[in-house]
Amino acid sequence: MAPSAAAAPKKVKVHRPSPALPVMLSNAKPARHQHVEASETEGPKKLPWGEGERLQKVLAKAGVASRRVAEDMIDAGRIEVDGKIVKEQGLRIDPENAVVRVDGVRVVVRDEQVYLALNKPKGWQSTMSDEMGRPCVGDIVSERIAAGQRLFHVGRLDADTEGLLLLTNDGDLAHRLMHPSFEVSKTYLATVNGEINNRNVAKLLRDGVELDDGPAKVDKFQVLEVGQGKSLVKLVLHEGRKHIVRRLLAEVGYPVTALVRTHVGPVALGDQRPGALRVLGRDEIGKLYEAVSL
Repeated sequence: MAPSAAAAPKKVKVHRPSPALPVMLSNAKPARHQHVEASETEGPKKLPWGEGERLQKVLAKAGVASRRVAEDMIDAGRIEVDGKIVKEQGLRIDPENAVVRVDGVRVVVRDEQVYLALNKPKGWQSTMSDEMGRPCVGDIVSERIAAGQRLFHVGRLDADTEGLLLLTNDGDLAHRLMHPSFEVSKTYLATVNGEINNRNVAKLLRDGVELDDGPAKVDKFQVLEVGQGKSLVKLVLHEGRKHIVRRLLAEVGYPVTALVRTHVGPVALGDQRPGALRVLGRDEIGKLYEAVSL
């Protein structure tokens, strides 16, 4: 009898990450929640005439709404300044220091703040300059830096890892995003050597693996594709230690051959090409603020 043909590799459909869609603010519905009840406050403190900027103008410059619509939103009780609902028109605020929220979501009102998403290419260093002359993130934003923007990267990706890297000049946000106490999740797609058909691998990674610098674990683990001696897996974790994904998978017997970071908290890489930059949307920035309690 002729030998039977080898079984075809098992394949699972992969749902590739898609770009985050902007969340539009309705001009009709009231805020879902406010940080304080209107009855508990007399409203935010007013600045003297001639100081600061009118709230309607600040909201318009931030791209929230036209000044006319912003006035309607204030009347509807949808705007907060420094944790207090604005009750009257004509409030002047300091855009440099005021915390402004629309429907409970913080919005960026400072003109000089920059928030970028970069698809870091494989082989590039996560640094703003490189003494050895290797290609680095600083090369991609060199024109912005030359124009006076002081940008820095939020965390790092090793040279062999591609994917989402955030860049900003907002030091408070960057610090909190990198601090382990806020547990901001990161999502990765990893191609590994070996076909993962054992559910114990997922359980082991979720329960925790002992590494040379202490235990580590993933929040979620999913096998997306298996075949031809390789597997494509998705991991979600909030660990920030060096090479953490590669070390975890190597420890359970599946060394990484390719790695892409697709999400940092609520921000998705989407369909950005390697080396491409995009400005984060207002909704994305608001969600980042929320993730780190700003």
